[in-house]
Amino acid sequence: MKKSKFSLLLVLALVLSMFLSACSGSKKDDTDKTKNATKEKAPEQVLNVLESAEIPTMDSVMAQDVVSFTMLNAVNEGLYRLDPDQKVIDGVADGKPVANADGTVYTIKLKQDTKWSNGDPVTAHDFVYAWQRSIDPATASPYGPYFMSGKIKNASEIAAGKMKASELGIKATDDYTLEITLVQPLPYFDSFITFPLFQPQDEKYVKSQGKDYGKDAAHLIYNGPFTMTKWDGPQGTEWVLAKNDTYWDAKNVSLKTVNFNVSKDPQASANAFEAGEVDITPKLAQPAIISQYENSPNLERYLEPSVFWLKFNEKNPILKNVNIRKALSLAVDKEAFTKDVLANGSVPANYIVAADFTSLNGKDFRADTGKYLESNKDEAKKYWEKGLAELGKKEITLDYVGQDTETSKVSDAFIKDQLEKTLTGLKVNLTAVPFSVKLEREDKQQYDILFSGWGPDYADPMTYMDLWLSDGTQQHMSYANPKVDKLIKDAAGPLATKPEERWKAMQEAEKIVLEDDAALAPMYQRAVNKLISSKVKGFAHHAFGPDYSVQWVKIVNVKK
Repeated sequence: MKKSKFSLLLVLALVLSMFLSACSGSKKDDTDKTKNATKEKAPEQVLNVLESAEIPTMDSVMAQDVVSFTMLNAVNEGLYRLDPDQKVIDGVADGKPVANADGTVYTIKLKQDTKWSNGDPVTAHDFVYAWQRSIDPATASPYGPYFMSGKIKNASEIAAGKMKASELGIKATDDYTLEITLVQPLPYFDSFITFPLFQPQDEKYVKSQGKDYGKDAAHLIYNGPFTMTKWDGPQGTEWVLAKNDTYWDAKNVSLKTVNFNVSKDPQASANAFEAGEVDITPKLAQPAIISQYENSPNLERYLEPSVFWLKFNEKNPILKNVNIRKALSLAVDKEAFTKDVLANGSVPANYIVAADFTSLNGKDFRADTGKYLESNKDEAKKYWEKGLAELGKKEITLDYVGQDTETSKVSDAFIKDQLEKTLTGLKVNLTAVPFSVKLEREDKQQYDILFSGWGPDYADPMTYMDLWLSDGTQQHMSYANPKVDKLIKDAAGPLATKPEERWKAMQEAEKIVLEDDAALAPMYQRAVNKLISSKVKGFAHHAFGPDYSVQWVKIVNVKK
C-alpha cells in the first residue's frame, strides 16, 4: 500500500531532518521560528453574535425598535452615520450640510459613486422617496410622523392628512443634491439626521416588490457595509450578513460574514460564549452570570442612556386616576431592584432624561433637576387608599405586559411582587410576550401596565421629552397635559435659538410629567454588560440611534 511506503519515506525524512538540524545549530532554530510566525494563519473574518430578540422589520420606514434600527444601520446607509467615537461622519453625503442664514434650510451634496446591491445608483431621489413614504399616512409608519412632525416642513400637516406627501420639506435639486427645509432651526440637526429612518429607498425596487418588500432577505436591497444573505422575516431567530463589496468604503470593512442568532436565556448565552461558539453575547442582566465575569477582560460594561419605565394606559379609567398612578410609581423599591435583581451596574431612575447624556455649557441636564417619584412605600399606600376611595373600589386587577426573555421574566416578577405586597387589594396579571408582540400591544394600547424603555435617537433631551405631547404618536398611553404641551412646543419652537430657556422648559415639563402627573414610573437607567471575545477588535457601541456597529470589527489572532 502506498501508505506503508509513504511511512518509510517519512521516517527517512525525519532522520535526515534531525541530522541537519543538529548540524545547523541555534541560528537555524531562530530562522524556523521566524518562518513559523510568518506562516501564522490569518484569522477567518467571521463574527458570531447573539441577540436577545428577533428583528421586527427591515423596512426602514416601518421600524421603531433598536434591533431593527441596528440591523438597518449595518446593511444600509443614510446621509451620515456615527463613528466609534460617537462623532457624525459622512455616509452617502459628500461633506457636511450647509445651512442658510437662519438655519432652516440645509443643502447636502451626495457622493456620486454609491450603489444599491442591485447595481442601481443611490441618488437624492431615493432619499426624497423614502422620507415621503415615511410621512405618508397611507404607509402607516409608526415612527415617521413622530420623528418628523414639527421638525421637517409640512410633516405635521401631511401626517394629519391636510397636505400631500410630495409637499414635505425635502427635494432633490439634482440627482446628487438634497435640500431640506425645517419648521424652525434644530439645535441637534447634525445628530438628528443620522437616524436610520432617514435612510434612502430605491423607489423602483420597492414598488416592484409590492407588499412583499422587506418581508425577508430575498426581498430587500442594500447600500451599506453589509448585505443580508439570510433572514426569514420577523419570526426568524437567525440571520446572516455578508460584506457588501459594492459599498463605497468596502476597503475598510474586514468582516466577510456576521452570523446572528437569538438567545433569550443569559445562561445559555454565557455557555455558548465559553464554548467559543459566539464572539459577542446579548446584554446580560442576571447577577449569578455577571458575577462570574467581574474583572474579566471579556466583560464590557458601561452605563447607556436608555431608561426603562412602567407605562400606564389611561384608557383604563382606573389608571386615569392620578393617585393610583402615584401609588404604583412609588411602590417598587428601585434600589433593591437594581442592586439585587439586576445587579449589573444599572442605577435607579427618578427621571426621564438619562444622566450623563446631554449637557449645556458643560452642565449635565440632570444637574439642575430634582429626583422624581423616588421609592416610598408609605407614601404609595396613602395614595393607593386615596385612589381606591375616589374610585369606590377595594380591589383592583391590572394586566401587566412584559417580555419573554429570562431577564425580563425575573424583573417583571419582582415588580409584580412589590406592587401586590405594597398595595393591598391589587392583583397583577403578568403576561410575557416576544418583543415584536410587545411592540404591537404597545402601539394598540392593549395593556394596563407595560414595561418599556427608551433609548435616545439623537443627542438632545428633546428625544425623550416630545414623547409626552398629548398627540405624541410614540406615547401610546392617552396621557395629556396642556402645560406639558406648551413647554415642549415652546422648547421646539420659539426657544429653539435660546439654549438656556429651552433647557429650562424641558426640565419643567419633565417635572410635571413625573412629580405632578405620575404619567409613567421610571425604574432604572441601564448598564450594559456584554461578553466580547478578545479576538474581536473595533466593536463600536453608540449612545443614540443604532445600538452598535460591526463595520469596523476585525478578527485577530489571540495568543493563549
